[in-house]
Amino acid sequence: MDNKSQVSGGKKQSQWTLRNIILIALIAIFTGIIFWGAGFLYTALTVALTPIGMAPFENDLLMGLWCMAGPLTGFIIRTFGSAFLGEFLGAAVEVFLGGQWGAGAFISGLVQGIGSELGFALTGYKRYDWLGLNASIFTTVVITFAWDMIKNGYNKFGLPLLLALFITRYISTFIFGGVLTKMIVKLLDRSKAINL
Repeated sequence: MDNKSQVSGGKKQSQWTLRNIILIALIAIFTGIIFWGAGFLYTALTVALTPIGMAPFENDLLMGLWCMAGPLTGFIIRTFGSAFLGEFLGAAVEVFLGGQWGAGAFISGLVQGIGSELGFALTGYKRYDWLGLNASIFTTVVITFAWDMIKNGYNKFGLPLLLALFITRYISTFIFGGVLTKMIVKLLDRSKAINL
């Protein structure tokens, strides 16, 4: 299958093709199921962390898991809008599976997708290496954290707690959106399942 790629700085930038749209849909279904399952893990963490006064950390510990669709899709599809679309559609799958946040997950997917897409946009969609991936991770963390300052009342927390939550979120997003993405892409590349 021709991916209609163009070489840009040693990396390929894809065009919108039927193949890429199908890949985005498959990634969204796969990650949407993970997002839905993470809701149960979130509830268990809430039960475990609330009695010891660490309840705010449950969200940030799992944020990387909920934000992994964007970097993964952006890194595989490598074109404008793919990271946003992968994250948003993953959230949509979670909604349709009956996730505990209901239609609110659409808004989360929108915010997370914008954060992920912004990182690839900052590199001009030309860096599909650790630099591009780290840019996506960083912008995802900043955008989602700013959203939680408004939505979840993080603005009422003291500076030490805010820093601890931000660092926790960054580590979580780095592990799931960075390390796991690189591992998945490496496996796909090695298996020749997709042409990167």
